[in-house]
Amino acid sequence: MADVKPADVKKLRDKTGAGMLDCKKALVEAEGDFAKAEKLLKEQGLAAAAKRGDRATNEGRIFTKIADGKAAILELACETDFVAINENFVNAGKELVEAIVADNLTEITPDLEEKVKLAISKLKENMSIKRFKSFVLADNEFCMDYIHGEGGIGVLVKLSADDKSLFDNDAVKEFAFDCALHIAAFNPLYLSKEVVDEAYTKEQTEIFMKQAENLGKPEKVLQGIVKGKLNKHFAQICLLDQPFVKDDKNSLANVLASVGKEAGGKLKIEDFVYYRVGEEV
Repeated sequence: MADVKPADVKKLRDKTGAGMLDCKKALVEAEGDFAKAEKLLKEQGLAAAAKRGDRATNEGRIFTKIADGKAAILELACETDFVAINENFVNAGKELVEAIVADNLTEITPDLEEKVKLAISKLKENMSIKRFKSFVLADNEFCMDYIHGEGGIGVLVKLSADDKSLFDNDAVKEFAFDCALHIAAFNPLYLSKEVVDEAYTKEQTEIFMKQAENLGKPEKVLQGIVKGKLNKHFAQICLLDQPFVKDDKNSLANVLASVGKEAGGKLKIEDFVYYRVGEEV
């Protein structure tokens, strides 16, 4: 029997939401293989639905900036929540994300490192740039940001239009903001089911088939059950398939099409970024 450590059981419980005993049994059966144990729990219907970043690991704040056809989102990490709300920390984050936008940065530079060191010297607490992402917007693209609360969650969403004048429409701007709000609330893993990783789809199909087999139904019926479960799962994790935050009778894709049509054109969501402070990446 595999030597299962309490720390591994707790880690699996934190990742899946399953009970401690179930996690221990799964790890024993998987001979200590964490990924295999997680899959076993999913097959048994004991694991929670997939989420991005189930556990917060540190403190910090999310910052966003949109200017001059560019946009960026940044997570600045620190040791304590007290520092995360400190004015010097907030100013440092703003300065960093502004520099990222101004210079269209895609990786940490010596200049960014110096800005962090300066902030550390003022606050006497270790901090670091955990991650950031930047966009360069085409002439027909528009970006909206959203910061939840005191910066615990941050979102950037990039849209495009067949006519850039659509982004002068108030209803389109309102939808873009609602879309960012939706992403902050529902934390989608993918933009659409068409871009879902093949390995992930294969694994989920295997999990749902294992669950369906327990029903004792004919093969044709099982295939239909698995397809239904997969589509329902995609509606949970894919942005365009999710029920819209302000109209749960319609998918976000349907609302997107409707808003574009009413504004006199076509809208498309090109990309989005969701950051939550402390999530595992």
